[in-house]
Amino acid sequence: MTSYERVKAALEFTVPDRLPVSFDALGCSDFHGVTWNQYVDFSGGVKYSEDLWGCGWTRTEMANMGQITSHPIDEWDKLDSYVWPDPDNPKFYEGMEEQFKGSEDKFITTDLFMFLFERLQGLRGMANVLMDFYVEPEKIAAMTDRIMDFQIRVLENINQRFPGKIHGLGFTEDWGTETALIISPDLWREFFKPRYKKMFDVAKGFGWKLMMHSCGKIDDVLEDLIEVGVDGVNLQQPRVFDIAEVGRKFAGRICFYSLCDIQHTLPFKDDDYIREEAALLLKHWSHPSGGFILTDYGDGAAIGVDDKKKQVMYDAFMANDPWKGTER
Repeated sequence: MTSYERVKAALEFTVPDRLPVSFDALGCSDFHGVTWNQYVDFSGGVKYSEDLWGCGWTRTEMANMGQITSHPIDEWDKLDSYVWPDPDNPKFYEGMEEQFKGSEDKFITTDLFMFLFERLQGLRGMANVLMDFYVEPEKIAAMTDRIMDFQIRVLENINQRFPGKIHGLGFTEDWGTETALIISPDLWREFFKPRYKKMFDVAKGFGWKLMMHSCGKIDDVLEDLIEVGVDGVNLQQPRVFDIAEVGRKFAGRICFYSLCDIQHTLPFKDDDYIREEAALLLKHWSHPSGGFILTDYGDGAAIGVDDKKKQVMYDAFMANDPWKGTER
């Protein structure tokens, strides 16, 4: 199998020939990413920069992604003067063509950083958004729809520029605390689920697979995410779940794009514990027909995990690969 065929088989439950991986830290990946110009520029040692939405990002001495410290619409009276970004701006897509170099036989993804809920937080601030659902429901709905329309147009632009070249969409949308969803599941279903369906239908119409990253405990809406078309879910804190119960409900129905726990396990536990957790995850979250992709956590320094420990985890997953040597 090629890398593309392997990932596709895992996502579609048609039996890959081995465990697919996205592990650039160790120089091995079945994926190839091609992205548009959406990220904050911290080059030259800059500690503060604004993204294309006007959200101000601050970074400490650690070379990580930083965090938003300035919200351009933190007061509603700023909305009238706010200048919305133009998804048709050709500068957003400059340099994408060159990124396809080296993608032969790989599963090619593009991405949307801060998909919908996260972008609301960037523009308004978390506390404001959580109150807006109850205090200013019409305003926050209108803002959400404006963001949704922008993101849809970005997807359309990428597909128009590179028809048939993209295989999957990755997107970030942190929805969980360590104990539950950030908002009630009922509000999530009422407010976000139909909007996700609209966005996902666009990507699905291009033939793209949908791969969602979300931190925290989100099992209350995994069924809903399956219903609206998510193919793979990137869960980086598996220990916040009842691993066996999540597997019982969802293994074979959605692909888990995961690894050992980045908070509980990798930074603090010994090699034997890591090996046991890798075996546990594959036992409960994979399916004989597919449904698991091993991923790295891209910023090991931020969580105190070096490449040696990553190698232990990688080797542990490979030692328990349920599809190794599968006859095709």
